[in-house]
Amino acid sequence: MRFILLLSLPLYALDQITKWFVLRHVHPEERHFVIPDFFSLVHVTNTGAAFGSFRDNNTFFIVLSCVALAVVLSLLLRRRSADALRDISLALLLAGIMGNLTDRFLHGHVIDFLLVDLHVPFANPWPAFNVADSCICIAVVCFIIHSFRKPKEQAA
Repeated sequence: MRFILLLSLPLYALDQITKWFVLRHVHPEERHFVIPDFFSLVHVTNTGAAFGSFRDNNTFFIVLSCVALAVVLSLLLRRRSADALRDISLALLLAGIMGNLTDRFLHGHVIDFLLVDLHVPFANPWPAFNVADSCICIAVVCFIIHSFRKPKEQAA
């Protein structure tokens, strides 16, 4: 459990610090180019889910996030055999859920600020995201990889 907190809490703090920075220093109509024509900092609010879908459903997403948080915490607190990839996935998921849930409670929406222009059709630019969103996406990739791995008992 300590390992999980050592990963989740700093990522949650990074998410909240970067959002605080954006709120203080990036005006909603501004776009600060970090890598010209590829990566910039913006200030976008999102009352919905991924890619701005299901807008203006903040209460629904607060409830959904609370349920997801309870499920993740219950999985973390269950006695189980050690599995590093599973623990990393849950720690990343925990950080991401807490980061976006905090935004929904404090601001009534999620603050997105990372904007990448991939120069490909239908993703030009990619929708803005934040550290919490990144944690959630990486957690999903880790869960997918974990699901394809054979348990140690079957491999032997």
